[in-house]
Order: sequence, then structure tokens, then C-alpha cells
Amino acid sequence: MNFYVRLFNLYLLLTAVMLAGCESEKHKQDKLVSALRVHVEARADGTGDLGTTTTISIIRNAPVTVTVTRTPILSENDIAAAAVMSTPGGFAVEVQFNSMGTLTLEQFTAANPGKHLVLFGQWGEKGSDGRWLAAPLITHRIANGLLAFTPDLSREDSDRFVLGLNNIAKKNAKGEMK
Repeated sequence: MNFYVRLFNLYLLLTAVMLAGCESEKHKQDKLVSALRVHVEARADGTGDLGTTTTISIIRNAPVTVTVTRTPILSENDIAAAAVMSTPGGFAVEVQFNSMGTLTLEQFTAANPGKHLVLFGQWGEKGSDGRWLAAPLITHRIANGLLAFTPDLSREDSDRFVLGLNNIAKKNAKGEMK
């Protein structure tokens, strides 16, 4: 009988450790934050440039240089929700902007057809992982506030990135972020 009690206590201890580990992992996931900055492509010739543009390199395996405005038009504070979507060739990140972000996106996409939206992202526990993620071409006015792009990220990093964006969006919805 003593053997069964010890075995039961061992199972009880292992279960408690597993539950504590799951709770701490969920707590870590709730603390993850990400940043997303949406910039607009600027003229590469520097016309009208008074220190308001910068040239960046995007896509790590086949770098492309793009001149962008230094000030982003949208940030993570304008996001209502984000998701990683499966596509036939892999995956994409889909970002739904809030009402103010939707209006801003519509305005800039209507005014800049043929240019690129250039996206910078940060993610990770300390936000130290960050780089230029994508530069989708503006082909039409985006009136629904939904921006989808294929990021220069692994699927795992994309999942963490989106989780952090959704955590920020939840805080914004509650009014916790300024």
C-alpha cells in the first residue's frame, strides 16, 4: 500500500509541475509584444528630401534597396487584429487596422499607386528581433483596412510576431496603451 501512495504522490507532483509550466508559458505569451511600422516609398532622387527619407535594404536573401519616409504612417497602435494565414506557397501575415488606421491606409494607398508600403517589425521578449519585413506594391486603394503581406520571417517568428501584435491590440482596445 505504501508503494501506491508514493507512486500517487509522484504523479501528483509531476502533474503540478506540468500545470505550473503551462501557466508560466501562457503568462509569457501574454507578455509578448510586437511592433509594426508601415512606411511609404519615397522618391529615390531625393527631391523634396529635407532629412525626411532614408534608404533601407529589404529581403535578406536577395536584398533590394528602397527609399522610404522616416515617419511611419501606421504603427501597432492602429491594429485591431492580426493573423498568420496559410497560402498555397506558404503563409502570409494579415493585419486588420482599427477605424483610424483604416482611414489612413485608404488615404495613402489611394494617393500612392505604383509605390510600395514598406513594413518594419520587431518581436521577441525584449523586442530586440527586428528588421524590414516586406514591401508590398500598392496596386489599388485599400478601403477595408486589411493589409496582407508575405514577411521575410520563418513561420515560428511570424507566429510570435502576430501574437505580440494581438496582445498590443487587446491592450489598445482596453485603453491600456497610449
